[in-house]
Amino acid sequence: MLRAQNNAYSIDDQCYNLFRETEAQLGQPGFQEANNALLAEARKKGDTKAETLYYVEQMKNFTQSKRLKPVTEEDDDRLNLLMEELKQNALKNGYSQYYYYAYEMAQTYFYNHDKFYRTMELAQEMQTYARENGDEYGMWMGTRYLVSLYVAQNDYLSAKKYILEALNIFHNSTDPTVKRQSVCRLYCDLADTYPIGHDSVRINLKKAEQAAKQHLDTLRCHYQRAKLAAFDKDIKSYEQHRDYCRQDRLLFQISSTAQQLFSRIDSLVYGYGLKDINFDYYTTRLREVKYTANIAEVYGFKDLAFEIEKSLNAFNEQKISQTNQSRLVEMSARMGNNMLQAQVTAQSIQMRRTSILLMILLTIILLGTLVFLLFYIRSLRRTNEKVRLADAAKTRFVQNMSHEVRTPLNAIVGFSQLLSLPDGSFPEAEKEEFAAHIVNNSKMLTMLLDDILNASAMDKGTYKITYEPGELHRMAQAAISSTEHRLQPGVHMFYVPEQEEPFTFVTDPGRVQQILINLLSNACKHTSAGEIRLTSSLKANPGYVTFAVTDTGMGIPPEQAEKIFERFAKLNDFVQGTGLGLSICRDIADRMGAKVYLDTAYSGKGARFIFQVPVEPTTTLENIKNQ
Repeated sequence: MLRAQNNAYSIDDQCYNLFRETEAQLGQPGFQEANNALLAEARKKGDTKAETLYYVEQMKNFTQSKRLKPVTEEDDDRLNLLMEELKQNALKNGYSQYYYYAYEMAQTYFYNHDKFYRTMELAQEMQTYARENGDEYGMWMGTRYLVSLYVAQNDYLSAKKYILEALNIFHNSTDPTVKRQSVCRLYCDLADTYPIGHDSVRINLKKAEQAAKQHLDTLRCHYQRAKLAAFDKDIKSYEQHRDYCRQDRLLFQISSTAQQLFSRIDSLVYGYGLKDINFDYYTTRLREVKYTANIAEVYGFKDLAFEIEKSLNAFNEQKISQTNQSRLVEMSARMGNNMLQAQVTAQSIQMRRTSILLMILLTIILLGTLVFLLFYIRSLRRTNEKVRLADAAKTRFVQNMSHEVRTPLNAIVGFSQLLSLPDGSFPEAEKEEFAAHIVNNSKMLTMLLDDILNASAMDKGTYKITYEPGELHRMAQAAISSTEHRLQPGVHMFYVPEQEEPFTFVTDPGRVQQILINLLSNACKHTSAGEIRLTSSLKANPGYVTFAVTDTGMGIPPEQAEKIFERFAKLNDFVQGTGLGLSICRDIADRMGAKVYLDTAYSGKGARFIFQVPVEPTTTLENIKNQ
């Protein structure tokens, strides 16, 4: 029998005391001895949760010790081993929350050491496991982590998508562990995705206050209220919320630079201005820098606001360039390793075949020997040619990606510089157009990286198909909504169903939408005038839902009907894209037992793509192998 469990972790009281001692020793020479004592006591008392906490502390101590230090491949291997130990123990003892906590610590470790793709692989792996097991808590944790990841990068545009997804999971969940969570921070983060002073900021801040469950929630709301009150010139309210925050010793957990921000706001509110605008951008939240500029403008310091904005834009340009260069280097290294492994495998297979042929040919006459030598020489030449072509393909791809990434990046930097010019340089309409160009090119950049990650998942076999009920019209309308912003001026997009009544069938709704979005995005790129039409039919091919995407663009020659589905294939090098979109569509369709192809019989202006999805999911041996 366990002793009374009068503690927050609901473990044996003696184990809890040892756990607190272990926590106090994190990063210290006495840590391992303290944690070993916790494990021994937990096993003695049969306390499986305390035993799991031992593995939590092992991993936590390692990640903290490496947080500010360079790491080696051996360190990465050690981290992976500790993560697997914690995951296995958590599942064995039935504490799934610590299974996902292992992922969270590992993701933070790799992110802190600029290994972005490894971070995203772990996030995808965690969410896939949660979805396959119907674990709402896992889906909640995975989505919350992605929110934190993008907020840490000051990418509020990407964060907003996952904030809304996390809130949806929370409000629709029946999991009591999820329901015990606080969504106050999510609403505060959602408020930060809108321009300062926007009505949505006030709406979401009010929801955050209603959702507050703990002291840090209340403190975070006061911090947000103080900033908003200063912007609204409500000095009395600002001082009340500011003083509440400043007196709380936990304010640094809300923002490590909150005290500096309040000092700057005070200087602006009370008319002193700022003597120094040299922000430490690597430790300051960029939203706070932007907020300082807005406050400066509201209180009449327009020149100061301009200087802050200019300094912030210069930092953003440098940061974007450094981030994308780092990710391209990591991507190139991963591609190089994959190709090298493929070459070694191909040569190993060739050597085995050659050995068998040698044993046979040694028993025949000279003519047979000469034939063998000729065959071997020809085979070796083919192998060398394949190696050369693979290396050339890798080089072309890296060069192509450098060009593709640079194109939207240059647009983002250029229009950002225009927006940073003094007020009056451009009309408001042109400024809105510049901002729209920045958002559009940011989404293009995200789409390029998403294509690469999806292609990598296909190659590794980690791309999963999850069947569940999906409503036909809802999937089609969602795809339309996700691509409307990519339409060129003057082009219209429609959805025309054969039947108006709802129709639900078992499929993977997310993958169906992904293929439709790819086909619609492809049409948007190549259609400069006219319309793009998405149709659906249950009669065209019985047993299938048949989607058709028809555009009035430049069209595709029939002889190119299959070439366009090859990796990196592009008929027009002047159009943005990696050449991976249609290839990914074909791969996903094959895994679902579906079909996607160019309708070569279409005689109208432009092109028509057909996407046929089975009404009943296919579970053939080939599909199972592919997954």
